[in-house]
Amino acid sequence: MRLKPVAIGSAIAAVLWMLSAMPAASGTVSGTVRYEGKIPKLKRQDMRSDPGCLAKHGSAPPSELLVLGEGNTVGNVFAWVKSGLPEGEYPTPENPVVLDQNGCRFIPRVSGIMLGQSFKILNSDSLMHNVHSLSKVNMPFNFAMPASLREIAVEFTSEEWMIPVKCDLHPWMRGYIAVLGHPFHDTTGPDGKFVLSDLPEGTLEIEIWHETLGSQTVEVILGAGETKTVDFTLSPPSKKKKKR
Repeated sequence: MRLKPVAIGSAIAAVLWMLSAMPAASGTVSGTVRYEGKIPKLKRQDMRSDPGCLAKHGSAPPSELLVLGEGNTVGNVFAWVKSGLPEGEYPTPENPVVLDQNGCRFIPRVSGIMLGQSFKILNSDSLMHNVHSLSKVNMPFNFAMPASLREIAVEFTSEEWMIPVKCDLHPWMRGYIAVLGHPFHDTTGPDGKFVLSDLPEGTLEIEIWHETLGSQTVEVILGAGETKTVDFTLSPPSKKKKKR
């Protein structure tokens, strides 16, 4: 079948319009997050209330409130582009975001998802779990996940910052989900490293967030195809002096 010239011209025009509406994406911002200050003594996670959970570790595992790697690098830090992105539509990642219940922990503890992206919750423990979100903008959910239920899907309809997620059966299980309007985010592992790739050029505000150490922002001027390194240092929040 042959298309009429008018139809071909219209199709080409539509493609060109779509390409022009999408911001050029080619830059990268990466960095490492480190901890500075006295390392607090945190209680280990007491899993004795569920022998099945404790059996997966052998003994009480360390707290997840502060995960440090070699050289005091910090894990579970969320890095993202807070502002400065050009207007336009950004492609939604095809791969789903997965929140797994493994070892009676939420893995990852901190995650980000773009609106329209698939979100899956897994139960890899073969134990009874409960996934309870404390959303304020999106519809909260509260799912019981017995050993026989291995996967459920959740949909987010609005942007929302750091939705707490908990398990009502295992009070030490805690997680956070950021629902964003773009795909430019990453979460550090114990090595403290993050990478924000395929970024458009411009002046971007990069923010990092940690559940107990707070947040920091930095402004980065990124040229087309440019790669920049931005490192952060997090410290314990200072205690306010009591008034006499």
